[in-house]
Amino acid sequence: MIQNPVTKCTLCPRQCGINRSEGVSGYCKAGNIPVLYTYSAHHGEEPPVSGKYGSGTVFFSHCTMRCIYCQNYPWSQLHKGIKTSSKELAEIFCNLAEQQCHNINLVTPTPWLPWICEAGQIFREKGWNIPFVYNTSGYERIEILQELQGFVQIYLTDLRYASDKTAYEASHTHNYVNTARKALLEMAKQTGKMKFDNNGIAISGTICRILVLPGHSKEAIDNLNWISENLGNDVAVSLMAQYVPAYQAVQKPWNRRLFQSEYNLVKDEMEMLNFEIGWIQELDETTDEKLIGYKMPETII
Repeated sequence: MIQNPVTKCTLCPRQCGINRSEGVSGYCKAGNIPVLYTYSAHHGEEPPVSGKYGSGTVFFSHCTMRCIYCQNYPWSQLHKGIKTSSKELAEIFCNLAEQQCHNINLVTPTPWLPWICEAGQIFREKGWNIPFVYNTSGYERIEILQELQGFVQIYLTDLRYASDKTAYEASHTHNYVNTARKALLEMAKQTGKMKFDNNGIAISGTICRILVLPGHSKEAIDNLNWISENLGNDVAVSLMAQYVPAYQAVQKPWNRRLFQSEYNLVKDEMEMLNFEIGWIQELDETTDEKLIGYKMPETII
């Protein structure tokens, strides 16, 4: 289990090596006190994760990536939120469990893993046994994931790029493709195939999300084929069409929604690959202007 204090931070692939126990921060700007933005029973995840009563979702502030289109940028990149302790975090987990949430869903947990592990231990000691969901961009170190074996029951991860050039342009990450693919292999190795209870609620397994990005449908297709060739049906696949040009996405091709034609290419490929467990989100032609940070571009070309 990952321990405190963080005297030489190597939690993410950037491995800044800074001494966070002294309040120093690295790339993600996370210090030595956990910060979370909000928590609630969330019904917007994949069906077996959300279920009837929702996923007990905890949105942590700070992130190891800087996606120019991030819908959650007020807390992921501007670091808004409230400081908390491991004990208080455990109380939040209990509160969500008391609401009958099917799991505790840790969103962008990587910078805060030592505190999360401490909170998780308190949570388990109180008798709660619902799964922990590790909700991540996929930009993870294998060594850290190995430390989480047994603590995490469900991985909800992204495989967003098949080109390191695109990954750097859009998310300021180095070596994303190899890093995220190796991380996915480790996640699948740990959890095995998806398992469900008698009500169809996920109790363990790995779900890989493929977010189709404007102008980059080929990369989504490449990743689907990589999953098919390397993992087959060992993971569940979730095809997502919800991209919006939020935050700093003002340059082509990032400043527009997906075209139906480019999404159909990816959708057809996924259907052809015939994954055993998966979900396909339909492309919504309307724009939800309530999305955080979203501004309709003046022109879409």
